Amino acid sequence: MVGRSRERRVLERLVADVVAGGSRVLVLRGESGVGRSALLAGLAERVAGWQLVRAAGAEAETGLAHGGLHQLCAPLLGHLPALPLPQRKALTTILGLAPGPSPDGFLVALATLSLVGAAAERGPLACIVDDVQELDAPSAQTLAFVARRLRAERVALVCAARSGSGDGVLAGLPALPVHGLAPADARTLLLGALHAPLDPAVTDRVVAESRGNPRALLALSRAWPPAELAGGFGIPDGRMVADDAVRRALQRLAQLPADTRLLVLTAAAEPLGDPALLRRAAQSLGVDMAAAAPAMDAGLLEVAGRVRFASPLLRPAVHAAASAGDRRRVHAALADACDTEADPDRRAWHRAAAGWGPDEAVAAALEATVGRARARGGLPAAAAFLARAAEATPLPAVRGTRALRAASVALQAGAPETARDLLALAERGPLDQLQRARADLLRAQGVLLSRGGGEAAPLLLAAVRRLERLDPALARDASLDACVAARSAAHLDEGDAGPAAGDPLPAALAALSGGRPGAVELGRAALARLREDTVSGTGSLRLPWWGGLLALELWDDDTAHLLAHRHLRAVREAGALGELVLALDSAVPVLVLCGESAAAATALAEAARVRETAGVTAAAPSALVLHAWRGEEAAVRDGTGDATVGGYARAVLCNGLGRYDEAFAAARGAGSGPHRLGVSGWALAELVESAVRSGRTDVARDAHRRLAARALACGTGWALGVEARARALLGEGRAAEEAFRAAVGHLAGTRVRAEHARTRLLYGEWLRRADRRADAREELGAAHRAFSGTGLRGLAERARRELLATGASVRPRAEEVRDALTPREADIARLARGGMSNPDIGARLFLSARTVEWHLRKVFTKLGINSRRELRWALQDGEGTGAG
Repeated sequence: MVGRSRERRVLERLVADVVAGGSRVLVLRGESGVGRSALLAGLAERVAGWQLVRAAGAEAETGLAHGGLHQLCAPLLGHLPALPLPQRKALTTILGLAPGPSPDGFLVALATLSLVGAAAERGPLACIVDDVQELDAPSAQTLAFVARRLRAERVALVCAARSGSGDGVLAGLPALPVHGLAPADARTLLLGALHAPLDPAVTDRVVAESRGNPRALLALSRAWPPAELAGGFGIPDGRMVADDAVRRALQRLAQLPADTRLLVLTAAAEPLGDPALLRRAAQSLGVDMAAAAPAMDAGLLEVAGRVRFASPLLRPAVHAAASAGDRRRVHAALADACDTEADPDRRAWHRAAAGWGPDEAVAAALEATVGRARARGGLPAAAAFLARAAEATPLPAVRGTRALRAASVALQAGAPETARDLLALAERGPLDQLQRARADLLRAQGVLLSRGGGEAAPLLLAAVRRLERLDPALARDASLDACVAARSAAHLDEGDAGPAAGDPLPAALAALSGGRPGAVELGRAALARLREDTVSGTGSLRLPWWGGLLALELWDDDTAHLLAHRHLRAVREAGALGELVLALDSAVPVLVLCGESAAAATALAEAARVRETAGVTAAAPSALVLHAWRGEEAAVRDGTGDATVGGYARAVLCNGLGRYDEAFAAARGAGSGPHRLGVSGWALAELVESAVRSGRTDVARDAHRRLAARALACGTGWALGVEARARALLGEGRAAEEAFRAAVGHLAGTRVRAEHARTRLLYGEWLRRADRRADAREELGAAHRAFSGTGLRGLAERARRELLATGASVRPRAEEVRDALTPREADIARLARGGMSNPDIGARLFLSARTVEWHLRKVFTKLGINSRRELRWALQDGEGTGAG
């Protein structure tokens, strides 16, 4: 909902008014695609727990009398018995539920109003109607009748209509105009949907052509991947968006004079919308600028300060619809019109698009301007320039070199299919041993990106072996990529890298995996250099990822958090979609443990969108970590991950649910899986807890011994805190309490808020079992607040149950209250909180005092309170005044 704060505030006030006992009507008006439906969807989510009925007009049903009314009334038919007989008969007749003559329209409208009112007696009712302009006439008239007569029934009737349509029927109703997004918001939406940089000038042109229309902006990003947009240089061919408005515009264009069509095509091929450049190109084509007038009159484009098409979707459609010969003509004219000093990259691009075959001059010009293109359009632009340079190269040996370089950049840009095509192009010519080894590595990296580590690991290891004697530096980077694939550093040995190589990362990862002396010191040295950002290497974009793995293995939460964000920032700035998937996935466990579960969920959702854009099919095992800490059992059960991550996630989930035998089996499974940097150590802590709780003390002590060795070597607050917690679980009496206090103290100074809260939960449980209820409440209350505030609902519920067992009253958070109370219970709670007696509440809501009392008892149980007096703090800040 980018840029919709004004509209959301209006809808929020509407919801509040209905909750307070009124009825509200609102018509959202705006052009097609402006976001009316998105606002309605947001409203539907906001009133979750209310009664909700939805309808939508459809052009195909405009001739079906009462079709829209059927959508609205069908979910409410259970309230028909409350209607007077004539109204009931009228509704059942027009809905086809009973035979009879067609009833009077007024009677049908009155019956609909009565039905809505009867439904609202049970609690707030939201009626949401989209595309009112497409409703059949009787339904639209009935809807307007109801809207004008709603008063205090607790009904929200919110409709959406296209601007200029349905004005007669809806005239006079409260309306909210929905305009296009402001330019800054439109840029945010476009670039966020593309997941890649776009030339700022092209971005401004697209935003201007879209007029802030979200559908147009999103359609452009969905129709063509960043690799084809090429950072703003490319105009994708071969596909046109299935948009009726675009098709009608092309039909109008086809009727215009030939010179006008050629001029419009020239404008479409020039992505900046520069009128001076268009004028020079038109002169080269022998076309007068006056030829633009018919296109302007037809509403296809504007020529003023900028050349703007009626829609950003129309420009690529015009280009794609033209003949190949005409496209080459206009690109040649644009190349001649470009300034060789100011725009060498655009000149080179147009020359390539105008070419008939291989041309070394064109290829060299493209290669020479790659840096400038990347500065404007990021890695997608660089990849496109290099790919075109390779395709335009006549000499096979030079073509192979350029194609390999292009494939490497295409992979970074998240275009594995393009990279595969470029590798095939390279291998059609002569390649030396090093080039063939690089091709093998790139092919393996493409498999890693698109299909995951299972298939990629053996390919990467084979490439490493070939590169060791040919390019040791590249072999080191490839070794670390193999870690990504195998989820293990165990294959690294002393020969892969050493301190003398100047890059401590491979040596540190190998040493830590093998448990060799000095491993922690090597790791700290590597992290210190990464924090200073002084490490270099061919895989510099991936360095923060490798360092993040190392930080997790060393229980260094500060550095892990720093490098996760650095990695995300770097790959976003570069437009490296392939790296962005990796950065988002690897950030998830860090965010979860740091108490940022909402950010983790956002990262997973974005990673899924980027996967779709880049054609990546590999799953994200990091999702299991989020689901486990949230207590989402079905998601953990159905998720995919290797034995280590999957076992760790199931152990966290089952320990949190108190199913310790299952947690023990999962944690043992994680220990038997491949060594996963970070995760394997965390699984030891889960093994200690599950083994202690399930009576397997010997196993717990052995796991604690291994955990303690790691923790003491690392010496961070995170490591020492988790070790002390494990020791406390094994201990008794004063020793256990001292260990719990040490654990809480160590973790209080870290970023891992989830681990800190979990430790306080376990300490609170221990205190409760020691019959120290007051002390237990302090720890359990802190844990409950922390889990609730970080969205870890499963653990929050466990802390709540433990708190209740101490005799404490637990104050739910606002969303928990909304989820807990039915609409009727929420209304009674609100009135009781305001001081009304049971008889007064009954009179207000047409209930008996005894029924009110019954509802209040249920409210007290759900909110964890014992009296009306406690309602004030339990429902503070308006909590519980709405339906769940």
